[in-house]
Amino acid sequence: QVQLVESGGGLVQPGGSLRLSCAASGSTLDYDAIGWFRQAPGEEREAVSCISSKDGSTYYIDSVKGRFTISRDNAKTMAYLQMNSLKPEDTAVYYCAVDTSACSWYAADFSSWGQGTQVTVSS
Repeated sequence: QVQLVESGGGLVQPGGSLRLSCAASGSTLDYDAIGWFRQAPGEEREAVSCISSKDGSTYYIDSVKGRFTISRDNAKTMAYLQMNSLKPEDTAVYYCAVDTSACSWYAADFSSWGQGTQVTVSS
């Protein structure tokens, strides 16, 4: 089973940037889909982005397109979410997740999760 640890969250002003990291340990080679999710207080956990190792495809929800970029290293030991032009509505706990299947917008399709890292966007 793969273990995931997120880092890089913090407090930033609107328009600022953060780079979230997801460190993976354990058996990682069989995991194809790497996703980022977020959850604000009182809200459902929502998908943000996903990257596939099968074809390199990346996926983003409309609200972050052009602002966020998902990436990973070839060894599947690290995944990243570069977040630019941050808005207050981006405030949430961000989680990375992996699965052996293709990218999905559904959290239930991901088998392993990190503990989350807090992102707060406020002036």
